[in-house]
Amino acid sequence: MIEPDPQQANTEKVFGRKAHVLIVEDEPKIAAVLRDYLENEGYSAQILSDGNSAVACIREAPPDLLLLDWMLPGKDGVTICREVREFSRLPIIFITARIEEIDQLCGLDLGADDYICKPFSPREVMARVRALLRRAGWHPASESTIALTLDQDKYQAGLAGKPLGLTPVEFRLLATLFAHPGRVYSRSQLQTHCYLDHRIVSDRTVDSHIKNMRRKFEDLSPGSDPIRSIYGVGYKYEPQ
Repeated sequence: MIEPDPQQANTEKVFGRKAHVLIVEDEPKIAAVLRDYLENEGYSAQILSDGNSAVACIREAPPDLLLLDWMLPGKDGVTICREVREFSRLPIIFITARIEEIDQLCGLDLGADDYICKPFSPREVMARVRALLRRAGWHPASESTIALTLDQDKYQAGLAGKPLGLTPVEFRLLATLFAHPGRVYSRSQLQTHCYLDHRIVSDRTVDSHIKNMRRKFEDLSPGSDPIRSIYGVGYKYEPQ
């Protein structure tokens, strides 16, 4: 059940999506502690244990904040930070183990937003995460926030507590887009996710489903449609 928790509203943006934090840390215990604290605070979290796949992961499914260890197997944190800054301004917090690394951080123009030194207090890390996310636009949800909820088991979607009345194909289409906000899917990719029997359909069939979903969003809450068309490519989910 993908649903906003009223007690965790400060970590959720419009349409109920939780802020997503990527943890790139090769020490399993530290990574697990960070993940547990983040999830307890209401964020979603993902762990990568080496640096080689970090940049590709960020390009494919951009997180809202990056917790980045300095020393990593494969590509180190400094290299990752520099490469990410070539295409993204996502908030980055360095996790360092030695004082000399902090001195080097202060002397390099890496583009990191903050740093934490090991051993650290998880509560301090959470405070820094909250501060950077607020600066990046993640504000406490207001009464006017319109929450989009998806129940994967029941194939039901709701907007502000009201059912959208989606067909199974429409639900799978919306769930695919919703899972990776900002990621652009081509029509052929959406067909693969939405038609489990692998039937062959035309691009216009996907467009028709999108049109129907938009109408249902508009019927429940005018101006609340989160689906964006990318000319010549396909569609993406974009919280308003």
